[in-house]
Amino acid sequence: MQTFTIEVQDDVMAEFMNMLDSFQDSIKIKKDKNLELDPYFYERQKKLQSIRDDIKSGEMPTHDFETSMDELIKELES
Repeated sequence: MQTFTIEVQDDVMAEFMNMLDSFQDSIKIKKDKNLELDPYFYERQKKLQSIRDDIKSGEMPTHDFETSMDELIKELES
C-alpha cells in the first residue's frame, strides 16, 4: 500500500470524488486534520525539527535568559 497527498481544486472536487467511487474497495480516503488546520503543517514541523537538531548539536547558539535577567536586574539596581 502507498500513501500520498493530493490537492484538488474546489471546482473539480465533486467530479474527482465521483471518479474515486469506482475504486472504493481499493482506496481509503482520509482527511489529514493537521493539514485542515494548517496547510503548511508538515513544512513547519520539518523546519522546527531542523532548528531543534541545530540547537542540540550546538550549531545554533541559545541564550540563557535566566542569567541575562539576573545580570539585567543587577545592572538596573546599581
